[in-house]
Amino acid sequence: MRLPEEYDDEPKMNSTVVYTIFGATFAVVAILVFVLVMNHQKTPNGHKEQPIGSGEVSTQTGTDDSFSLGDSTLSPDDLDFWDMYPQESQSEETVEESETEEVVSDPATDGKHTKITYPDGEEEWVVISPYLAKHEYDFTKMVSQSDLMKYYVDGKKVSYVGVDISKYQAYIDFGKVKKAGIDFVMIRVGARGYSTGQIMIDDYFLDNIKRASDSGLQIGVYFYSQATTKAEAEEEANVVLEYIKDYDITYPIAFVMEDVDNDKARIDDLSKDDKTKIAKAFLNKVEKAGYIPLLYGDKEWLIKQLDLSKLTDFDIWLSQPGDLPDYPYKFTMWQYSTTASIDGISGQSNLNISFIDYSVK
Repeated sequence: MRLPEEYDDEPKMNSTVVYTIFGATFAVVAILVFVLVMNHQKTPNGHKEQPIGSGEVSTQTGTDDSFSLGDSTLSPDDLDFWDMYPQESQSEETVEESETEEVVSDPATDGKHTKITYPDGEEEWVVISPYLAKHEYDFTKMVSQSDLMKYYVDGKKVSYVGVDISKYQAYIDFGKVKKAGIDFVMIRVGARGYSTGQIMIDDYFLDNIKRASDSGLQIGVYFYSQATTKAEAEEEANVVLEYIKDYDITYPIAFVMEDVDNDKARIDDLSKDDKTKIAKAFLNKVEKAGYIPLLYGDKEWLIKQLDLSKLTDFDIWLSQPGDLPDYPYKFTMWQYSTTASIDGISGQSNLNISFIDYSVK
């Protein structure tokens, strides 16, 4: 502890030094104040500077739209701090959608689709395969004369008219049929029962094939199949071959399989692949025996029920009565009517046009 008298013993500060320090301090303060004042003086153009963020826009006129801050002059672009961030681009999802979006065309006119009509009347547009051969017929060259359809190329008829028959036409006068302008006849050999699976020979087959041959008509045959296996299909083909062996068959042997109306058939549960293999087994058997195989079907059956890419070795007999064919792929025979009237056949007849003379093929 220091005694009070110790303070008296310390040297006293000279008054001159005190004044000098005070003056220097005042001078420094004055300079600082001056600088601050200068920083807040009016701009050279006479307008008061606004602090950033004050919300007041400069009223300065003239061509130089700028703000002045101290010794710095800032333009509106300098204050546009949005440029500090990259411009928001389209979202990846939007870009992806715009890049992958396809122009939806009308399947009825784009040339890439064909319309299928199912047995229940439902319709569907399906893509035409670029890998299957297309037909090249010009139907403006088709002429119908007394129910007989004829096709001309360069003014020359290059088609042949035929009827397909079974027991349902009963007795037929084939002499009159030939005189009516019919070139060939497709005769049903038989059928397999769609419920029993039993093979039955058509009641009129033997009589039809004998008398048709005697009349000089070209002869082809067909079999109505309800085979559910390849073995059954080959069995059907063998039956046909046995029954025609004594006759001159100049037109094809056709495989016919189709849906049964208003009833359940033994083929209903077959897959597309199953039906394709069954048809191919029958047709291969026919071809190996030296005859011309032919695959029958309407547009829906051929395109939707079979895999045509596995049946390209065989000619097609297309059933599309009443309309010009809109089946896009190659076919050689067309069933164009089921309501024709032909002399020598009682009732209505099924008429066909062949674009090939199979008798010389």
